[in-house]
This record gives sequence, structure tokens and C-alpha cells, in this order.
Amino acid sequence: MAIETSQRGPIEARVQSWQDEIEGRVRRLQTGSTARILKMAKKPSKMEFRQTVIVCGIGMFVLGAIGFVVLALMDNALPSFFGWLTGS
Repeated sequence: MAIETSQRGPIEARVQSWQDEIEGRVRRLQTGSTARILKMAKKPSKMEFRQTVIVCGIGMFVLGAIGFVVLALMDNALPSFFGWLTGS
């Protein structure tokens, strides 16, 4: 195996600068407030996960119910009201 001693081309230099920039950003993430948050983060227990799923499910159900009520009002009650109001 021979060791290549040629100069880097413009593409390799550009890619190397991109890699250096990405590595610098990752190194900056390892210090500061982001690093503190990541160090404090932990995997939730089964009970915490279950509670989160239940709360999110209830929230989705409530938002869906509100949307259904608004749709039912828009389709049934509001057209007749606006028809009476405009005289048509």
C-alpha cells in the first residue's frame, strides 16, 4: 500500500470545512445550558410514559370533540341563521 501525498482537491477541502463546522457545533452543544438539560434528561418510567399517553389522548379527544361541535354548528345551525339574517 502506497501513501498518497498529493494535495487535496477543492471538493475535499470544501467537505472538510463542512465537517469541521459540524464538529464545532457539536462541541458547543456539550457545554452550556443545552448540555445541562441533556445531562438532566432521563428515560421516563413506564408509569410516567403511561400518564403522558393518557393525558395526550384526553387532549386529542377534547380537541376533536370541539372541532366536531364547531363543524356541526357550521353545517346545521349557522347557515339557517345567516339565511334568515340576510333574507334569503
